[in-house]
Amino acid sequence: MASEISSYTPVIHGGPNGFQSNRAQIELRNNGILVGMIRFHDPGMAFDNDSDNGTIILMHLPTTMFEGTLDILRNERPMHIFFVNGSGFLSTTQEPVGEAE
Repeated sequence: MASEISSYTPVIHGGPNGFQSNRAQIELRNNGILVGMIRFHDPGMAFDNDSDNGTIILMHLPTTMFEGTLDILRNERPMHIFFVNGSGFLSTTQEPVGEAE
């Protein structure tokens, strides 16, 4: 399954354990429909496996990648989320070298 991302919502979780072992997440939507979530975990927090239930792709990354992931979502188009061989992927399309943003 692959879905284009048209909007995203970052969510930060407080408290010593975050929420469901997540420190933050970014919800990914295509035309208002939730198609994916990227959950971010502090060092020492348990990581679940990435998954795809046929509707929503769920990815897990360390919190150190939160800022960079937001930057990609802010600045790149088009963006897609897809799932292959047990892993979630966030990707743009091929771009020419030297293209200015």
